[in-house]
Amino acid sequence: MSTSVYTAEAGERVDSFLARMSAEEEEPLSRSAAAKLCDDGRVTVGGKAVKKNYLLREGESVVVVRPEPLPDEVAPENIPLDIIYEDADIIVINKPTGMVVHPAPGNMTGTLVSALLYHCGDSLSGIGGVQRPGIVHRIDKDTSGLLVVAKNDTAHRSLSEQIALHTAYRRYMAICVGSPREDSGTVDAPIGRHPIDRKRMAIVRDGRAREAVTHFTVKERFHGISLIECKLETGRTHQIRVHMSSIGHPVLGDEVYGGDKHRAAKEHAKYISGQCLHAYRLELDHPRTGERMSFEAPLPENMAHLIEIFRQEL
Repeated sequence: MSTSVYTAEAGERVDSFLARMSAEEEEPLSRSAAAKLCDDGRVTVGGKAVKKNYLLREGESVVVVRPEPLPDEVAPENIPLDIIYEDADIIVINKPTGMVVHPAPGNMTGTLVSALLYHCGDSLSGIGGVQRPGIVHRIDKDTSGLLVVAKNDTAHRSLSEQIALHTAYRRYMAICVGSPREDSGTVDAPIGRHPIDRKRMAIVRDGRAREAVTHFTVKERFHGISLIECKLETGRTHQIRVHMSSIGHPVLGDEVYGGDKHRAAKEHAKYISGQCLHAYRLELDHPRTGERMSFEAPLPENMAHLIEIFRQEL
């Protein structure tokens, strides 16, 4: 959708403008839907993404890129799963790098949900709806590691509460650029949508960002590279990636937050697929028995190989 702004429309908010202009279309936009498109960086004026409250000027051109419609149902796919643990209530998966957790525009197939539907059939929690059956939490496409999936609604509610109360948590290993001065530390900085690039997150202090706290410990130091363990108090989108980048130590290979600029990312590109970030440990209370459980997944081969290379360079 592309349209021009005329004199009578100058000064109108872009979300209101889009809702009104689409009223006669086959799939009209509500104002809230138009605002969501702005939040997702799908509305540009003069080639630049704008916020929902942007005031239009005469002669400007507004372009909207709508996401692909999601299917009514997700099809099961016979995709191998690295299952760490499974019983009647939960299944713990070690997700590989490159796999999307649930369907989204541009990633409709090959998802963890499709693989789970094939493996589990109908025995997944329905609270997340048909697009996210059993999904209690997620990790980014190019982050590997542990997720717990709920196989019934009771388990889903219990796990969701544990995540909200921070009694269930994951620890991550990250290969980061540079070497923090201290052996351990905490980044306490709110995270929200980037004010210009709506596809990114950023540290934002405008009152609309959400609290975010990351604790980190340096496990090993190399030449210009560090292996760092991160523990989250909160679970914001891209939290570790944003926080580590904010203190000058982006995750190696992270093209969004600057971790792809280091020489190691270029010299060892064949071992890097996205950010070098792995959720290696998961702790939770079993939703039926209350037993405290912990799971670990070894570093993926590419990260383990990189670490050996960096050790040899010392």
